[in-house]
Amino acid sequence: MPELPEVETVRMGLAPVLTGRTFARVTTRRADLRFPFPENFAKRLTGARVNSLERRAKYLIAHLSTDEALLMHLGMTGRFHVQAPGEAVPHLLGDYEHDADTGPKHMHAVFDMQGGGRVTYADPRRFGYMLLVPEVELAQHAMMRGLGVEPLSTDLTADYLARRAAGRRSDLKAFLMDQRIVAGLGNIYVCEALFRARLRPTRRASLLATAGGKSAAAAARLVAGIRSVLADAIAAGGSTLRDYRRADGSTGGFQTTFQVYGRAGEPCVRPGCRGIVQRSVQGGRSSFFCPACQR
Repeated sequence: MPELPEVETVRMGLAPVLTGRTFARVTTRRADLRFPFPENFAKRLTGARVNSLERRAKYLIAHLSTDEALLMHLGMTGRFHVQAPGEAVPHLLGDYEHDADTGPKHMHAVFDMQGGGRVTYADPRRFGYMLLVPEVELAQHAMMRGLGVEPLSTDLTADYLARRAAGRRSDLKAFLMDQRIVAGLGNIYVCEALFRARLRPTRRASLLATAGGKSAAAAARLVAGIRSVLADAIAAGGSTLRDYRRADGSTGGFQTTFQVYGRAGEPCVRPGCRGIVQRSVQGGRSSFFCPACQR
């Protein structure tokens, strides 16, 4: 499943084709994805202008001139084919670890824009979905209201993590994977951020707070680790276990710089460390860490 950097990569690829543009024609080729398309989906979008396109956690949100928001989630295999005005052949924004056919039979929605340009949504497994939500209800929508802070926003601070972690018995991995605490983090980047912060994923989250409830030094290291790994991944165009496509169709390459993820049995990359990366399973997901320098 794409994580925050991959979704941000897709947003950056879609923005030039959608932002400030109007839907000239919308075509759906089936009645549903994970959920049914909204009632009168094509009619409600046709003639609407995209005022802005943002990412919230792992969601894409197109804010429309009709005072509705188009909420999109890619699921596991959802991806967009984009054909900009004047571009002869569409390019693919996302190519995930799943070997999924994105041929015509899996292209479920087509968005033609005024002035040229086409965006096609393909999803072989149909775990993605699209919703139309009134803007005034967006913040309290079921998919939005429980989300935690954005990890690249100023809301993510050591003090925030300490407040949320104080007294918790859950481990750091589960704490960071909880979308109600930090929105958008997934397995890959949690592993990488914890390595940068020198924190073992199995440690209790409560270590982020002192006995008096203040933020511990570990919380500051963790904030820095989260911010840096996400920024580096976005700059690289995202990553998956195979590859990911940047806005121009070229391959995202952050996976070539993983420091622990997928490197079980290999030497730690931290200078001076003689540890060997280990793999464990937490909550049904693989965790990768160096037992020597992550404590």
